[in-house]
Amino acid sequence: MALSAEESGRLAALLSGQAERVTQRWTEIVASSLRGRLSQAELHRQVQDLHHAIVAAGQQGAIDLSAESTADLRAALSELSRGRARQGFSATETAISIFALKDVLADRVQEAGGDNALRDYVAFSGLVDEMGLFTFESFVRTRESLIADQAEQLLELSTPVVKLWEGVVAVPLVGTLDSARAQVVMERLLQTLVDTSSPYAIIDITGVPAVDTQVAQHILKTVVAARLMGADCIISGIRPQIAQTIVALGIEFGDIATKATLADALRHVLRLTGVETARRQPRRDV
Repeated sequence: MALSAEESGRLAALLSGQAERVTQRWTEIVASSLRGRLSQAELHRQVQDLHHAIVAAGQQGAIDLSAESTADLRAALSELSRGRARQGFSATETAISIFALKDVLADRVQEAGGDNALRDYVAFSGLVDEMGLFTFESFVRTRESLIADQAEQLLELSTPVVKLWEGVVAVPLVGTLDSARAQVVMERLLQTLVDTSSPYAIIDITGVPAVDTQVAQHILKTVVAARLMGADCIISGIRPQIAQTIVALGIEFGDIATKATLADALRHVLRLTGVETARRQPRRDV
């Protein structure tokens, strides 16, 4: 809701008159809803920034949040939203910081009196509502961005590529392998193959709860991509249940080496690299 030039001027006058009292009252109302989760000094600074932005917008003429003249006000609201989202506050707690201005305005309008008191308060409340909605939308966008960043970080952590020794890397997979995660696995494996010049890679699926057609296709695509980079892949962790599922689905791994356990895959790679492995002999009593 936009305010006319006259309404904006009266709003600026109400807020700028006894400015310290206004910001102090505003801070007290917000503080009671946050229950000490934000320091009084930090909260007071945020309220002052909003207060200054509203007064400046009102002094410039008609207040319209979509207009260029309110860019500073929108910036202050966005900064508040982003800060609260990163600090773990809820959308409601963030919006209350704006809606608390209604109580302050009610007191100021009543003190000022005049024939337009009720009309002004209704107009001012409409502007506060619009500011609250703008803050809520900014908060949601920031929270969605944070969640997306955290999901990406977790995805990267859940798909490590480990260099076992010179020429051999391993990808231990744990959990469900969907399209997004498969893409990350492929990208990280290929990049590691380039960085280490490794000719062998072990893809261990011991921690994958089930292998269906989609999961198998993701694994096969990763193996093919690695081969294009000049590396051979060995798939380990083929448990009896997974082997039965693969056969029932008619999935063909072709000439891709598969092993029941990671230990078997390691021994296989050691033989391929020409390293002799000594099997432990039973102890003989003398």
